[in-house]
Amino acid sequence: MVTLNGQTLTFAEVQKVLFDKEKVVYSEESMRKVQESRKAVEKIVAEERIVYGITTGFGKFSDVFIGKDDVEALQLNLIRSHACGIGEPFPEVVSRAMILLRANALLKGFSGVRPVVIERLLDLLNSEIHPVIPQQGSLGASGDLAPLSHLALVLIGEGEVFYKGEKTSAIHALTKEAIFPITLTAKEGLALINGTQAMTAMGVVAYLEAEKLAYQSELISSVSIEGLRGIIDAFDEDIHLARGYREQVEVAKRIRSHLSDSQLTTKQGEIRVQDAYSIRCIPQVHGATWQTLNYVKEKLEIEMNAATDNPLIFDNGEKVLSGGNFHGQPIAFAMDFLAIAVAELANISERRIERLVNPQLNDLPPFLSPEPGLQSGAMIMQYVAASLVSENKTLAHPASVDSIPSSANQEDHVSMGTIGSRHAYQVITNTRRVLAIEAICSMQAAEIRGKEKMAAATSEFLENGRKIVPFINADRVFSKDIEAMNNWLKEGAFLFEKEGQKNHS
Repeated sequence: MVTLNGQTLTFAEVQKVLFDKEKVVYSEESMRKVQESRKAVEKIVAEERIVYGITTGFGKFSDVFIGKDDVEALQLNLIRSHACGIGEPFPEVVSRAMILLRANALLKGFSGVRPVVIERLLDLLNSEIHPVIPQQGSLGASGDLAPLSHLALVLIGEGEVFYKGEKTSAIHALTKEAIFPITLTAKEGLALINGTQAMTAMGVVAYLEAEKLAYQSELISSVSIEGLRGIIDAFDEDIHLARGYREQVEVAKRIRSHLSDSQLTTKQGEIRVQDAYSIRCIPQVHGATWQTLNYVKEKLEIEMNAATDNPLIFDNGEKVLSGGNFHGQPIAFAMDFLAIAVAELANISERRIERLVNPQLNDLPPFLSPEPGLQSGAMIMQYVAASLVSENKTLAHPASVDSIPSSANQEDHVSMGTIGSRHAYQVITNTRRVLAIEAICSMQAAEIRGKEKMAAATSEFLENGRKIVPFINADRVFSKDIEAMNNWLKEGAFLFEKEGQKNHS
């Protein structure tokens, strides 16, 4: 059971909710804050004070006063009019993350919603009813207005959801679970959609996959080192301590651990004096990616527990302040950094693939072919990796450097953070396939060298990997092999989660 209080949600708890379907409840103390905040909203409405989003219109309509008889219509119109997202829906797990993060933000007690709004969000989570939320249409400031409006539609019994493996109407799923739709009252529609939960949810899911992939890339590259008779001296701790980056030191340590008992690695001068950068500089490049991942995680952990709507209510309603916490710039930067950092894992992986298949760069059979010339072997797999790497370079162009005005220039600078988060996820998806290709090629090369000479860790990876992709003893449709390896990695095959933890499949 995960208890939300708006302050302390962690990545470990998010993983339990998203992937283990852990039940979620709220803390009583946080709900008391919610109730106090709600009293302030009701007082503002009763007194007909002019407060943005409570008794006024939205955006450029902030100067239009709305009387207390129309506050419910105002919120309903807001949700319906703003639910204009387009494109393919977010993955179901991202939709689930949005519900979780929105509920947690409202539990901070600054948003002025009734407790029933949060209770309904948790009902959706615990019943595994996930709104169908189109991916495109958010500028990443003023909140993720369009995506979150599709989430809010479900609370009022409208829109579509994923439920029990199918797409269906929200009202059908709610009825099946005996969950009653609610009527939104003053400020509640605005509180639901005025936040960064779409980009943050996408970012959280992307980060979790990127972290897993970063660990896997180290083990896969270790198999490549064996396939290429790489020089282990480049991973000596003294080299990496001399530079001083903690993440670089840790990558080198894990590589040494993976290869500690390998008979396929070499010493400098034994076969060659130095390896190419794609081998020799694994700790420096992968370590820099880890530095970025740590930065991204820090920003996401802050945003997961942030109040990001507008206005915010303080001091039991004595202060109701309009600001700009909905602006997604911190997450926009983090997502752009994430895309760039993960793209580099693919870039250097593709270079290792080239070294594994190019007969001018190794003493292995050309393109790892069982019959060079008659059979092409892994030749076109390298093409595919090169294509994915090139696509990543376009996706890694920063979304955050762009802005475009909206709402008649009232909202004249936006973050594009949601675009950045989506691009980061696409980069991760492409990078996993590049690493899948490297895994296939490195296993082939190492097995040609002699699997009995491999280290225990890499040998275990090979043994389990062969259940996914057999040895290449004849040309076949390698697309199926790439997808099979990709799916195995996505499921978490051989994940080194913590320093010193044994790998597992």
